[in-house]
Amino acid sequence: MTPLLLSRMQFGFVVSFHILFPAFTIGLAHWLAFIEWRWLRTRDDLWRDLYFFWLKIFAVSFGMGVVSGIVMSFQFGTNWAVLSEKAGNILGPLLSYEVLTAFFLEATFLGVMLFGWKKVTDRLHFFATCMVALGTLISTFWIISANSWMQTPRGFTLAADGTFLPADWWAIVFNPSFPYRLAHMVLAAFITTCFVIGGVSAWYLRRGVHAAAGRRMLLHAMAFAAIAVPLQILAGDLHGLDVGEHQPVKLAAIEAHWHESAPGAGTPLVLFAWPDPQAERNDYEVAVPRLGGVILKHEWNGTIQPLTAVPASERPPVAPVFFAFRVMVGLGVLMLLLVLASLWRWWRGSLFDTDSRGGRWLLDGWRWMSASGFVALLAGWYVVEIGRQPYVVYGLLRTGDAVSPNISAAAVLSSLTVYAMAYAVIFGAGVWYLRKLLLVGPVKQPPKDTQGGGKTPARPLSLPDESVDGATPPAVTGGAQP
Repeated sequence: MTPLLLSRMQFGFVVSFHILFPAFTIGLAHWLAFIEWRWLRTRDDLWRDLYFFWLKIFAVSFGMGVVSGIVMSFQFGTNWAVLSEKAGNILGPLLSYEVLTAFFLEATFLGVMLFGWKKVTDRLHFFATCMVALGTLISTFWIISANSWMQTPRGFTLAADGTFLPADWWAIVFNPSFPYRLAHMVLAAFITTCFVIGGVSAWYLRRGVHAAAGRRMLLHAMAFAAIAVPLQILAGDLHGLDVGEHQPVKLAAIEAHWHESAPGAGTPLVLFAWPDPQAERNDYEVAVPRLGGVILKHEWNGTIQPLTAVPASERPPVAPVFFAFRVMVGLGVLMLLLVLASLWRWWRGSLFDTDSRGGRWLLDGWRWMSASGFVALLAGWYVVEIGRQPYVVYGLLRTGDAVSPNISAAAVLSSLTVYAMAYAVIFGAGVWYLRKLLLVGPVKQPPKDTQGGGKTPARPLSLPDESVDGATPPAVTGGAQP
């Protein structure tokens, strides 16, 4: 349990929590903008009720994302001082731009979005919602740019002491992997939100509550997923080609490709295996000949660099990268199949049929897949971060050389323990409250009164008193999980 190992464990623990909430709020902010736009166009009260329902969930998720982000930023100074010293001239400005352009924008309009319903005009409130959604995208832009630079560093010069000095900010920001990783991340956020909305909707329909809201949410979740999932497959393919060009060792680890293929044999696609790094082979391998070269290189005889082309000290841990990638892809295939099945039943007019076995199975599929976006998101992030090891700045600064030199294992273990305890309390309470909101569901909102009753801002996190079905919500202390 060295300081390096504990620091990596701590960073992995913190970032695993942090990535979930910003990704969810990216998609949720755009969902809220869409809902409010529909309400402005139709003045249908159900759209307004749905807006306030998801606004509560957004507010809680946004708060938890901010908390986890603050904790994560401290680690650069405490645990990764050498990384901060060597790459701070590049990473520091990029992260500062995120604060100046995105966080300030979100902070400015978030208050109007949460509390200004009765204080501003409808169009101004919609503008505030759109600005918050735009702020989430700008934040993603800068964070992914900083992380992508660490994956494919460009636009810098190296000082005599190994410090990275910026030489071309355009090349730094728009480094080779950035466009593909940005598209992949934004689509992942949208897909994650789609399946949460779809899963919650299916849960309501299976319980026989909030039927009108459930049908509307499921229909739009299906429609958005039908666009985003195929686009994500395309973005993933382009990203894979970029990884093969700029990070061939990572791609070899993803495929557990140990040795050079025979001439003209192409590269097989390994569906399942148990990688053995010591023996440099795969046990229990199930592979499809040539298909790997077709997918990874778009060539019938396509080949990729094997892991044995570099020393063992230059290879990432193969097993976690190999399995995490297959979890991500497997969930993506299930998402696509569920969306196609939903489109088929929608075309036949039986999407919301709860009387037939097929209709119930479809709704149960959405329920079971409601958290699939989060799992795929984490799996993909593990592929990206573990796959670039043993480097923190790919090919230039090793992770073992980036850790703080004077930090002790006891100090890192203590902070990790405190973080784990604090996260258990904070995020446990947050998830518990989100569950209560989901159990109550959408509620009827009173008509907007701009003449009176507007002295006290709305309370977006208060639990509702009446459901959209016109009945008192059920008790929120029990019941099945959504």
